[in-house]
Amino acid sequence: MQKKTLVPLLCAAFAGLAEAAVVTKTIPYEIDGEAFEGVLVYDDSVTTPRPGLLAVPNWMGVNEDTVAKAAHAASDKYVVFLADMYGKSIRPSNAEEAGAAAGAVRADRPLMRKRAQAAVEVLKAQSSEVALDLNKLGAIGFCFGGGTVLELARSGAPLKGFVSFHGNLDTPNPADATNIKAPVLVLHGADDPAVPQAQVDGFIAEMKAAKTDWQLVSYGGAVHSFTNPKANVPGRNEYHPVVAARAFKAMNDLFDEVFAEQ
Repeated sequence: MQKKTLVPLLCAAFAGLAEAAVVTKTIPYEIDGEAFEGVLVYDDSVTTPRPGLLAVPNWMGVNEDTVAKAAHAASDKYVVFLADMYGKSIRPSNAEEAGAAAGAVRADRPLMRKRAQAAVEVLKAQSSEVALDLNKLGAIGFCFGGGTVLELARSGAPLKGFVSFHGNLDTPNPADATNIKAPVLVLHGADDPAVPQAQVDGFIAEMKAAKTDWQLVSYGGAVHSFTNPKANVPGRNEYHPVVAARAFKAMNDLFDEVFAEQ
């Protein structure tokens, strides 16, 4: 059974969010017989159809913090589905466990793409439960999730836009960028040690070769995890509220543009 809960405590850190209206629902689903469980997030005070976003969390997977991030992204603009990339039985509790879980998925890009594509289908299926405009769908991801969203774009997923926040940019299949069907926006910390300049240069070359519609915004003074309020490792993983606000605005600007083209 789906669970429905108010999330004001999760979202209190994000100014401007209509706390009382944002709800979450856990959504169970299966991929090849394996149990997964994502989270649907939306403002239930809005009754008109809204665009939908797949959100892929960082390497910690589905947890309280990543649900809060999805709620911040949703506000009253989008219906957001937070994907489970590991399976219901895998919920990392520390960096070591997260690294192992994320590493296993990153090592198998077909599996990564399959799980992301399945989550898109789960999002689309929610149109029977919530006002969702199926002609306006996009994908966003954070850190590990940002890299996943780029792989989803390279798979040729028929979405309207793809946004990576401080995500990995590498891929074993750069030629697949020719499959990209919609604008790609990469929001990158210029001083991110997890995504070295060589990886950035490789991504730029990949996008240019594919002649796709892409942007890379490099934020000076920002490192990895700049949208995560709990990131507090100076020079490596560190919250940057000014850059985070700019990045979410850039995300909204892109989706305002591509969804207006319908």
